[in-house]
Amino acid sequence: MSIDASAALWFLPFVVPLCLYTCYTDMARMKITNPTVIALFAVFAAIGLIALPVETYLWRYAHFAVVLVAGIALNAAGVMGAGDAKFAAAAAPFIHLGDLRLLMLLFAAVLLAAFVAHRTARATPLTRLAPDWASWHSGAKFPMGLALGGALALYLGMGAVYGA
Repeated sequence: MSIDASAALWFLPFVVPLCLYTCYTDMARMKITNPTVIALFAVFAAIGLIALPVETYLWRYAHFAVVLVAGIALNAAGVMGAGDAKFAAAAAPFIHLGDLRLLMLLFAAVLLAAFVAHRTARATPLTRLAPDWASWHSGAKFPMGLALGGALALYLGMGAVYGA
C-alpha cells in the first residue's frame, strides 16, 4: 500500500467512530448527516497537519475538490444521494493517490458484502432488533453510507498494518 502506515495510524482512531456512526445513521434514517461529514473533514484538516508532510497535506485538498465535483454531478444525475457525495468528498483526502486502484477493489468488495448483508437482514426477523430503521422499508434504495464508511475504515486499518 502507498499510504504511510504512521499517517493511517494517526487518522484511524478519529475516523473509525465517524465511519461507524455514518453506517448507523444511514441504516437508521437513510441519511448521512452534515455534522458527521464536517467532522470527518475537520479530522483531516487537524490531524493531516500532524500526520502528513505539508506538500502532501495541501495536495490532498485537490482530492476533496475533484470528488466533490464528481459527487455533485452524480447526485444531479440521480445516481447517488447528496450525503453519499459529501461523505465521499470528505473521505477523499485520507486516500493516497497510489492506492486508488486498491481502494476501488476494496470498495467494490465492501459494497457487495454490505448489500448482501443488508438485504439478507432485511428479509429476516433480524429487523425486529431495530424495527424503526428506515433502510428496512426503503424499497430499492440502499444505505450507501454502510459501504462508504466501511470501506474508509477498512482502508485506513489496512494502511496502518500494510502501509509504507
